[in-house]
Amino acid sequence: MDQDGTQDRRRRAYEAAAHITREQLRRDAPERARALETVEQSDVVVVTGTYDRVESVLEALEVPHTVVTLPELDRLRLRPEQLLIVNCPGQISAQAVGRVRRFVESGGSLFTTDWALKHVIEPAFPGMLAFRQKPTRDDVVRIEVRDPDNIYLQGVLDGQDDPQWWLEGSSYPITVLDDERVQVLITSRELGEKYGETPVAVWFRWGEGDVFHMISHYYLQRTELRTARHQEKAGAYFDEKCMAMPVDRREEWADLDLADVESAKPSAAFMGNVIIEKKRRQQEQERSTRG
Repeated sequence: MDQDGTQDRRRRAYEAAAHITREQLRRDAPERARALETVEQSDVVVVTGTYDRVESVLEALEVPHTVVTLPELDRLRLRPEQLLIVNCPGQISAQAVGRVRRFVESGGSLFTTDWALKHVIEPAFPGMLAFRQKPTRDDVVRIEVRDPDNIYLQGVLDGQDDPQWWLEGSSYPITVLDDERVQVLITSRELGEKYGETPVAVWFRWGEGDVFHMISHYYLQRTELRTARHQEKAGAYFDEKCMAMPVDRREEWADLDLADVESAKPSAAFMGNVIIEKKRRQQEQERSTRG
């Protein structure tokens, strides 16, 4: 399949996964679904990257957001109620590093991917995480969640889910420096066996705010069909979730493999949870202020 065909397939996989995520929220957690639907464009700010496109996941989730460039970050006014997403490689300026650190200290939430570990996390939040100069190969690994009841992990993996997480060639494994303050949310035994570090997604508080970081690109480019189940079509995945595929999307999604949608689902669900929790805290603060 050519590059355009691959990109189109990944876009459709994310749209299907995002549909499942939204419908599961509406069915199982209606209050959280309503919080997601109240997100405004200014609530989520995405800094463009050369290699990653978290904004594509947001578009699939139908979440309003603002996209800015690296130079714009130097002069952007950030507010504590916002979620700031920095795509890989995250080569922000020294001035921006200080702005991002102050933003989080004052209550902002930061989400970074892959090489931003070196360019954002290490200089802005010393002593928390590190890159040990041993990148990965282009690879795919199984992932696991540490605590499915964690508010950020609800719906990320459930039932028979066995997603494959793509590692971009030269992805940066995450070394946790502060075991007491850093919480590993998503892990991979296979990643640890191959590259010496198991964390896939981590979280920590800094000042009044918090920071999320994930290895590799959030917008995944490929998966692997490791089992007969993975080779089934997307409709089987909808059946596993006790959900009907939308009639108006059946033709568009019919050729997708189960593994395509299953591997996109953790990205969609995890990002949805991060945004929902940020919006929920913002709404609680507004109610407290009014009260």
